[in-house]
Amino acid sequence: MSFSVETDNIRRNMDSLRTYQDCERAPQPVAALASDYADGEYVDPHRHIRAQLIHTLTGVMTVTSQDGSWVVPTGRAVWMPPHEDHAIRIAGHVTMRTVFVRQDARPGFPTMCEVIEVSPLLREAIVAAVHIPLDYAAHGRDERVMELILDEIEAAPRLHLHVPMPRDARLGRICQKLIADPSMPATLEGLAVEVHVSSRTLARMFHRETGMSFGAWLRRMRLLLSLPRLAAGASILEVALEHGYDSPSAFAAMFRRTLGLSPTAYLARGTSPPSSE
Repeated sequence: MSFSVETDNIRRNMDSLRTYQDCERAPQPVAALASDYADGEYVDPHRHIRAQLIHTLTGVMTVTSQDGSWVVPTGRAVWMPPHEDHAIRIAGHVTMRTVFVRQDARPGFPTMCEVIEVSPLLREAIVAAVHIPLDYAAHGRDERVMELILDEIEAAPRLHLHVPMPRDARLGRICQKLIADPSMPATLEGLAVEVHVSSRTLARMFHRETGMSFGAWLRRMRLLLSLPRLAAGASILEVALEHGYDSPSAFAAMFRRTLGLSPTAYLARGTSPPSSE
């Protein structure tokens, strides 16, 4: 399978006409880029030679690779290792700030994709970094800002905003069908009939392939798919019914139980503008 490189979906840095190629070729180990995307845009599958921390100041991104999907709400960021094929779908107006990190900058950084919480300190440092020259001097203020970003990435809490996808073709078809219509009633017994195995066998297969029970996977998938819809302005009632819930209260209760906040409060976190923008 061939992967196209980002073309029209690449946005240039608003201050310096900096491109992602400039960031990847930068002489220093860390570089940052500012980009804006409109609701509904799609960044084709691609890869980078540097790791990326992709932070959204507004809007919601869904990042997809062969291992699954990661939903990145407002105020959070996704860590993308180097050479990892991935695509990005945009919901709402996304104000994106991306930090490109050379592999030798921090050899112990994650080798897997993951979503992290972004502290106010990390957010301000990322916003400041897009104005730092690509050839910033060593041992000065600019280098200290970049080192602070790396320190904050290491310390950031990891968030369970990932929907793992099975490699087994039969399970993959089931999962894709449920993702296409998250309101669809789904039971292990009914799905087992479709793939000609017992429900117990299907449960074991699902856990082996995804590391989760079928019920836990279904709840997380529905939850994460709801975030882009909420970001796009859909009502809680609409989102609840679209994602298999009988009422907004049932959806809100699940949301709060899983993420610790109501849907409205969760999306509102991190929306205040950084002081240096």
